[in-house]
Amino acid sequence: MAESVSDDTHEYSLLKDLRLQIGVEDSSFSLCFWIYLMNPTLFPATIIGQYLIWFPPRKAEEMLITSLKGFERLFQGNRMVHSDIPGSTPFLVLNEKKKMMLLPLLYLHREAPYPGNSASWTEIPSASTEVDFPLKRWVHVGCEVATDLIRLHIDGKIVGEKPLSSLSNNESDSNGSGRVTLVGIGGDDAVKGYIHNAKILSLTFSIKSHHVQDPPLQLSIDSSTASDIEEDIDGVWSIVGGKASCRRNFSLDVILSDAFGQPVNKEMEVDASLLYADNREPVEKPNDSEAPLLMSYDGIEFASSERPSKLSNGRASFKLKISQLSSKCDNRLFQIKFSIPKIRTYPFLEAISRSIRCISRNRNTRSSSLMCKRSSSIVHPLSGSQSSGLDDLSSNLQHSSLCELKSSPSLKRVKSGQEKSPATFMVDPTMDQPDEECNSHAWTSNQVNNVCQKNLEGRPENVEETENSSSHSESTEERNPFFSSVSRNKIQISDLTIFKYCLGGITERRLLLKEIASFASEQELEDFAQMVALYSGCSHHRHQITIARKLIEEGTKAWNLISQNNHQVHWENVVFEIEELFMKIADCSTRSLTHQDLQLLRRISGCQEHLDRENFDRMWYWLYPVALTLSRDWINATWCSTSPKWIEGFVTKEEAESSLQGLRSLQQPGTFILRFPTSRSWPHPDAGSLIVTYIGSDYNLHHRMLSLDNIYSSDEMESNMKPLEDMLLAEPELSRIGRIIRNH
Repeated sequence: MAESVSDDTHEYSLLKDLRLQIGVEDSSFSLCFWIYLMNPTLFPATIIGQYLIWFPPRKAEEMLITSLKGFERLFQGNRMVHSDIPGSTPFLVLNEKKKMMLLPLLYLHREAPYPGNSASWTEIPSASTEVDFPLKRWVHVGCEVATDLIRLHIDGKIVGEKPLSSLSNNESDSNGSGRVTLVGIGGDDAVKGYIHNAKILSLTFSIKSHHVQDPPLQLSIDSSTASDIEEDIDGVWSIVGGKASCRRNFSLDVILSDAFGQPVNKEMEVDASLLYADNREPVEKPNDSEAPLLMSYDGIEFASSERPSKLSNGRASFKLKISQLSSKCDNRLFQIKFSIPKIRTYPFLEAISRSIRCISRNRNTRSSSLMCKRSSSIVHPLSGSQSSGLDDLSSNLQHSSLCELKSSPSLKRVKSGQEKSPATFMVDPTMDQPDEECNSHAWTSNQVNNVCQKNLEGRPENVEETENSSSHSESTEERNPFFSSVSRNKIQISDLTIFKYCLGGITERRLLLKEIASFASEQELEDFAQMVALYSGCSHHRHQITIARKLIEEGTKAWNLISQNNHQVHWENVVFEIEELFMKIADCSTRSLTHQDLQLLRRISGCQEHLDRENFDRMWYWLYPVALTLSRDWINATWCSTSPKWIEGFVTKEEAESSLQGLRSLQQPGTFILRFPTSRSWPHPDAGSLIVTYIGSDYNLHHRMLSLDNIYSSDEMESNMKPLEDMLLAEPELSRIGRIIRNH
């Protein structure tokens, strides 16, 4: 394995080590390479410089070789980018606006910025990009140089061209002959980066051909596979860790892919380590304690450093646990770094997670303030009434003969009624974090374990009451008709189950719902959904619970139809059936799934050549809520519309962002793209929701989720609703539809 690893990485080099020579007789050529730029300290910055090595006609052996020392010097503002050494000048530059500029070539073009020329380099004719050059990702660059023009290619496309004047043969050759050397610029103040597959080619060789040949590799986290990870409103992941009795498994997949995003099949191992987010230093292991990051394998926990995960068809799966708590590390945040241990360290072959706040569900046995990420002031777009969600549910468990759950300030708000607010369509105006998550409130494990056990009539066992006291359910029932109706229905699902659901991660909730749906009536499911929405503080749980039985039943039928009693089915053989099922549930016979849609479903399923039941379920839990959303009358026409195409299909957050702010597609404020979040699968409260990704008035990207109260409204309300496109364009921040641009 070590030999193959070496073969895979020897073509990556530091930008500052780049050296390519061009003979004066080569009047036209193409320079092609892949580049990965880190954050430079200053702009403008020289990427590649050029200098002459000249051979006098009579004494060719006395070569005048120009020293490179000091060549990487770059002056700010409108002053010339140059070196103090004669013979040196910039060739490829990032200007002060981070636009890439290709400058004329020495000896070939009359406009070339010869050393000592007093003209500002910004006044020299150049071919340049229109938008910012991206950092920290692989980009293919092609520099086409001819006697009468220069062209700049980015990712196989021409982005800039400039006609130039050619020097005559007499002007260029009368004083001798020589060559131009192109050098990557390095040093403390220079841009830092990596180069892959740099070549000087004749103009007969297509830059597009070089673009698709031998693309570089990169390691990335597949966010669509994240499981049992909650996201706080500040974008920080919240993971339950600490001692063995409290911490939970969470799952992540990493992908080894080429620059086009295609998985690469290599026999390699990937390991995971825990870092401090503020300085990227490893989290230390306390004496006589467990490793800070643990890998679960066949139910056994290993130190993550001792159990790397093997890549299979370009994918490595991790089931991890964190034994350290942020609260015991000065409230510092963590990150997880994934890397390939037997390969030299490169930033593009490492993947760093978002910042992580590792918490314990048992932080305070007296009370726990449980905050829902979405404010309870989120309103129903049509009625203008607020959601019944609780945003600061507190609980006090008394360890005495009387076991009572105290009502919280939010409960009091529910009892007394809520004020109305003006209607809005895109929920949570402050939600600028990508794929914002509507998290359920998290009850502490101590609260769940100490919940009062009830008998079959639902009354507490051995509860001793004072003369003037009453049980929580009784006192609440008198003041809130919601509790009264639930009590009258005699729901058979225990409070313990409700609290476990509120506390659990996605996997635990899914298992609970499968069990409950197997025996509960429709009314019991509805009552359970109401109670979870109440105690979690998130009304969006209601829809995911009420569709549980139908989702499970139709999923089982679909798998039986597709598999024909086989354990695995070839992916290409199930594409047609998956498409038919989707169109049936979405109630749209005029629009089928595209190849890109099906490829995304394949990524979500996690399958390679063959699909098994686990892969199918993973895909189904994402696809079914999406199809159900599209079946609603007020959104169905929007999906079926192809001119204009309001919803382009299944796209990732990265594709939407790249299309709105990519190299060749800078959009105006108000341009938006609709997408379904790929990391939200049933029973996540946001599964099947729509997100608007758009360019704000500040020219930055924003992500807003459409109100699920709209999507899952009653049939009576739905019949009076305006079409989705009308409501979208009524939003002041949205004005025009964007288009998805894919590189490959």
